[in-house]
Amino acid sequence: MTTATKRLIVAVNPSASFGRRRGVGDDVVASLREAGHDIVELVEPDYASLVTATRREVDKGADALVVVGGDGMVHLGVNRVAETGIPLAIVPSGTGNDTARLLGIPHEDPAAATDHLLKALEGEARPFDLGRARWVTRGGGTETRWFAGAISAGFDALVNERANKMRRPKGASRYTIALVRELAKLKPLHYRVTLDDQTIEGDYLLVCASNGVSIGGGMKVTPNALQDDALFDVLLVTPLSRIGFLRIFPRVFRGEHLSDPHVTILRGRRIRIEAPVVAYADGERLAPLPMDAEIVPGALRVYA
Repeated sequence: MTTATKRLIVAVNPSASFGRRRGVGDDVVASLREAGHDIVELVEPDYASLVTATRREVDKGADALVVVGGDGMVHLGVNRVAETGIPLAIVPSGTGNDTARLLGIPHEDPAAATDHLLKALEGEARPFDLGRARWVTRGGGTETRWFAGAISAGFDALVNERANKMRRPKGASRYTIALVRELAKLKPLHYRVTLDDQTIEGDYLLVCASNGVSIGGGMKVTPNALQDDALFDVLLVTPLSRIGFLRIFPRVFRGEHLSDPHVTILRGRRIRIEAPVVAYADGERLAPLPMDAEIVPGALRVYA
């Protein structure tokens, strides 16, 4: 089957997986050009410059935006093409790749992911629900951000916040060290969570509103979530001792934690989270709570 030529914007994160896969973008571009597509390659020195360049090219029009990198690049992509009708395609080369996992894209083999993309481009893009978060800025205005995966607003967000403030070490070990340090002072936070018409108030270790199955590179926090049911799966974890937390933690990677009495899963379309913590989405920093979020059905189209 011959694929019609498409104008593809390819945005490459040069620091994907902490620089260990810098050549992936070149390989992806070469494969797409060999297949006959018209390629606009974007490689910038930093994330902010890449955001600007991607916005500029998307405004000119395209048949798809291809992001090469991890969930941070997916986050960049959805915030450029949500509700535009321009599909998103993903070649994962990051450390987490949770959206790629959800879509069934090979997430540990960029060459296999590129082959997957070439085949997907022969067909139609599929609809994908997105989350849309809103919060009030310090200046009193309102900021909006799209996200593909989950809003993290508990222990995992605290780990991210600590890791982002650390200058050393470089690489994935920084997150391991941050996790150990946060675990040493593990304590619940007080939350007020409003899910549709239901309000819950109490102390929790983890609060996560998820559109997908996993966060953090395969932690199946909401293993029964669907990306096309127009609902968040909301994970709530009540206080645990450090030993209890360490016991349940490995089960999360297998999605076997739902039977634990400290774990609750709720579903809803709109959520408001209030607590003294900074929220993250797709691994990217958003803002301190409170924050509102809603599921927007079919806000994105994806090639997968």
